[in-house]
Amino acid sequence: MPIKGKWAAGIEPRGFTWVYRGAFAVAERPGGATSVHRQVRRDEELLWLKHQGFSRVVTVAAEVPTPSVYGEHGLTLGHYALRAGAVAKDVLVGCYADLARCLSAGTVVLLHDDEVSDRLLGIVAGFLVWSERAPTVPAALTAVERLFRRSVGPEGRGVLFELPEADGA
Repeated sequence: MPIKGKWAAGIEPRGFTWVYRGAFAVAERPGGATSVHRQVRRDEELLWLKHQGFSRVVTVAAEVPTPSVYGEHGLTLGHYALRAGAVAKDVLVGCYADLARCLSAGTVVLLHDDEVSDRLLGIVAGFLVWSERAPTVPAALTAVERLFRRSVGPEGRGVLFELPEADGA
């Protein structure tokens, strides 16, 4: 049975924020964090992303229990598992390179973790510095804090200490 009415286009993911309008956004994991994950909500949010022109989702969540669901909604998935604790530079390089390729190719991309946490904001600020879209770490932090209307805490700032060198992005 097809969905009708206002639900036909899905629902916006929680914490959804454009970093670059129409190109790069951040949100909570579609369907919610692992402990509160709901399949129906996930499907509605993935439907909304597809209707908004997204074609790629990049996640830094430790686990993605059903990666095939993204493909069923016409979205490709990049998974860069960042475990709790120290951030692995090689994982950040892969994530940042993926985001840079998407932006260069005009692919509309969503970056997510289980929640829009300090760590995720630190990853966004790190990407801005790594890709030379922000000239300095303080400039990137200021931009991210204004965009998300909150301070980046110690965990997010810690990501910035692990920044890999830019690779001509």
